[in-house]
Amino acid sequence: MIKHRGDTPQRGIAGVGQGVGRKWATVVVDERAVQLRDWYRGVSGDDRAELVCVSGDASFRRYFRVPGLDGSTIVVDSPPQKEKNAEFVAVTRLLQDLGVRVPALRAVNLEDGFLALEDLGDQLLLPLLDERSAEGYYRQACGLLESLALVDTADIALPAYDLALLGSEMDLFCDWFCGGFLQLDPAEVHAGPYGDYRRALCERALAQPRALVHRDFHARNIMVLDDGTLALIDYQDAVLGPLSYDLVSLLRDCYVRWPDEQVRAWALAHRQRLVERGLAVAEPEAFLTDFDWMGLQRHTKVLGIFARLLLRDGKDGYLGDLPRVLSYVRATLGSYRDDAALGPFARWLEEIVMPRVLQQPWYTPEPES
Repeated sequence: MIKHRGDTPQRGIAGVGQGVGRKWATVVVDERAVQLRDWYRGVSGDDRAELVCVSGDASFRRYFRVPGLDGSTIVVDSPPQKEKNAEFVAVTRLLQDLGVRVPALRAVNLEDGFLALEDLGDQLLLPLLDERSAEGYYRQACGLLESLALVDTADIALPAYDLALLGSEMDLFCDWFCGGFLQLDPAEVHAGPYGDYRRALCERALAQPRALVHRDFHARNIMVLDDGTLALIDYQDAVLGPLSYDLVSLLRDCYVRWPDEQVRAWALAHRQRLVERGLAVAEPEAFLTDFDWMGLQRHTKVLGIFARLLLRDGKDGYLGDLPRVLSYVRATLGSYRDDAALGPFARWLEEIVMPRVLQQPWYTPEPES
């Protein structure tokens, strides 16, 4: 049975926060918004343009819609000292060259962190997913992943998803989820079975074939356009990395959960399509193990990210998703209890972490898939 959030803020437009069933109509007039408005008036030639707030997201970006006679535009306040604006622009152009649908760039001011983008509308994939629609939508989404997987990575100037990055992401779990959230000593966490767990997951990830990785490829970062095609947003963190990363991000989505039998069937179908297109990939069982272990790396990281969003940034909108993400980790570890690296961490998680989690007011057990 599908399980997802339908009553919390969703993201749309180029990463814009959208409230379900809510219309945003606030004209923002703070100093930086005025600067953004004046910049847009200058580049568009529309000296009467006004910014209508659409909202922000998990980053420091803010989004505004500017109505126009030829359709609306999304203008973005993206502070250059905090956001990867140059990377966003570069990846936009790269994905356009690959034929992947993304918001067109209408104007760019990297110095001030101002962007004007094509308005892709408000329709995210997430609220459209149900037991009947998921098969078709995921087939389309996996088609996008096929395009990314088949790119010659030697010709792409993107950062590598290397050991340092993979490991530092996982350490968010120690520092923010275990340390900040659960008040465990991060040094003791590092000294325990977490160290072997971290090493094993990173080594397995690095052994996979490399692909262009979106790095946050899920149903809240995929737009459904009026013609039914899918478009990508929030890809500024793209890297060259493990083939299975985006696939597990999509199929074991932090915001919607599907029965594991169905997830594994979708993963194997995607693998078969890659084989048919001439890509050398692991045999089915090894591919599923890559998929599982990559999911552990991602979801361990996400536990830390969601905790950091609350503790550092004061954003509590992701608390409702923490039980789902934690359930992914526990369920996957349950399949690898005999592994020399994963088994001890699984036991430590149940014996040390879960008793503290059970005391948290945000924790409601996620139903089994």
